[in-house]
Amino acid sequence: MEGVESCNGRHADADDRRTSKKDRRTTWASAFILVNNFMQYTAYFGVSTNLVNYLKYRLHEGSKSAANDVTNWQGTGSITPLVAAYLADAFLGRYWTILLFMAISVLGYGVLAASAAAPALLHGGAAAFYAGLYLVALGSGLLVVMAPFGAGQFDEADEGERRRQSSFFNWFYLSLNFGSLVGGTVLVWLQTSVGWGIGYGVPAIFSALSVAVFLAGTAAYRRCQPPGGSPLTRIAQVVVAAARKHDVEVPADASLLHECCDAVDGMSAIQGSRRLVHTGQFRFLDKAAVETAGDKAEPSPWRLCTVTQVEELKCVLRLLPVWASGIIFAAAYTQMTTTFVLQGDTLDPRIGGFKVPAAVLSVFDTLSVMLWVPLYDRAIVPLARRVTGHDRGFTQLARMGVGLVILTVAMLVAGTLEVARRRVIAQHGLYGDDGDGGYLPLSIFWQVPQYVVVGASEVFTFIGQMEFFYDQAPDAMRSLCSGLSSTSFALGNYASSAIVVVVARATARGGRLGWIPDNINRGHLDDFFWLLAVLCVANFAAYLLIARWYTYKKTVD
Repeated sequence: MEGVESCNGRHADADDRRTSKKDRRTTWASAFILVNNFMQYTAYFGVSTNLVNYLKYRLHEGSKSAANDVTNWQGTGSITPLVAAYLADAFLGRYWTILLFMAISVLGYGVLAASAAAPALLHGGAAAFYAGLYLVALGSGLLVVMAPFGAGQFDEADEGERRRQSSFFNWFYLSLNFGSLVGGTVLVWLQTSVGWGIGYGVPAIFSALSVAVFLAGTAAYRRCQPPGGSPLTRIAQVVVAAARKHDVEVPADASLLHECCDAVDGMSAIQGSRRLVHTGQFRFLDKAAVETAGDKAEPSPWRLCTVTQVEELKCVLRLLPVWASGIIFAAAYTQMTTTFVLQGDTLDPRIGGFKVPAAVLSVFDTLSVMLWVPLYDRAIVPLARRVTGHDRGFTQLARMGVGLVILTVAMLVAGTLEVARRRVIAQHGLYGDDGDGGYLPLSIFWQVPQYVVVGASEVFTFIGQMEFFYDQAPDAMRSLCSGLSSTSFALGNYASSAIVVVVARATARGGRLGWIPDNINRGHLDDFFWLLAVLCVANFAAYLLIARWYTYKKTVD
């Protein structure tokens, strides 16, 4: 069992000194978790950012093969969080799951560093490197468990701590971005300027130090959510029980539905999980909680489930449409690493005696997040709190909706720049590579606004999504639902690729070059950005319907 201390206000302190001590403990626990998160993401981005160049120039792979290997590795890394989340909720608890996957990460980074520094010492240099790489992908599953573990340090029964918990998600995402900034710049510079051995050795050191930091905070952590058994089994039991009783009538009085008779103090029969209030949606599933004469004669969890167990499944079903709305958001967001870069490759990158690669401009997205997080947390939320009366300033659904609108603006800004770029092309006749040194007489820094706006959308939608999926998940499924939210980003990448393929084929019929030809100076990238803006608007319209339909989770306290 993960611990014995309650997360739900059963230990309220009457004494001010004990309250102060609890606050200090929570602050220290949060600090250890945020520093650990920074180190983990520094190590991860220190490997992932420049991985394609290692495969191409050190392992001598072709460009296409190297690119495919990177995407395959990233795809694997998007699945492993679900494995870690399942183990955390079902069997190990969050603390021990984090430690287990940290150990796997340290081993993976160590193998990567050794194979990069002295490939001859390892039998099969490439094989050893890939073994380390996929150990890192498996170990990265701890990253999705870390957010619910950190949020669990706050007492949700206390209004002040609920506010601090909401603030925690903002700073958690900020620590992630600090890690990506250091890993994607300083460590990439070490790899290209000093050597791959040092460049991969530093991530290994960061990974090992993160374990030390996490362990140092053990005494401060509240490990209050014990594993509740397999959530997939509980879901299957509800579906089977409801199907078996398809002809049973659900009573109008919800209090007649079955709940465990020894559930006291608002706690359910599911270990560490509060009882959930019955909701009227998905009434067919309520049949699983209707007790019949046969259930009394032959009790079975596959025939009779508690209201809380049924509501667990309802919570997941309500989350799925919100989750789906994140796919289009992620598809538009990922343009930063694709079409934005293609657009920037044609612009003038010179500033003084330096040339700024187009891909580097994504740092302005990171800087935008670093600016917006404290601005949102310290200025926008207090102002919104006074206007709305909501303890978080905005409801979580409203916060995510604002981010969807802001990303639409980012696509419009990118499209507007593309119109200006095409106008310059037409004026100077620069349709090939015969421009000013291969670049258009238009500075690459005109792209900065679109990156900054994308960063603002992240602060509203991505952080709001993290908080929403944690808060609205059943107590015993919070890690798994947090892992589910991260998969929408992976599917968004696939959706982006599919949109590009469909648009390229549809617009290149009849001998036309289409919107996204190899030479984008002869294409219509502006029309592609307008299409993405339209998809974002349609996605937002669907989201408004989802938000109106959504019923927030309520617990019996």
